[in-house]
Amino acid sequence: MQKIEIYTQPGCPYCVRAVQILASKNVAFEEINAPHGTPERQDAIRRSGGGRTVPQIFVGEQALGGCTDLMQLDASGQLDTILGKK
Repeated sequence: MQKIEIYTQPGCPYCVRAVQILASKNVAFEEINAPHGTPERQDAIRRSGGGRTVPQIFVGEQALGGCTDLMQLDASGQLDTILGKK
């Protein structure tokens, strides 16, 4: 299975929701603390192709986007396929 990473920052309700969605899928993922101005945040921006908001979610090198994108993938059933659950 590919590595799953989520860049978050404290106090972000969208980050909390995205983490909950990933946790509900029973997959291992790494949560990376990436507040404004940190090297981790710059890494998330670079990897996502310019996405400046958090969360930023990656499966391998594939950028999934943020919380809304993750919710849409989940609702359509595509998230399970991406995560290797189907």
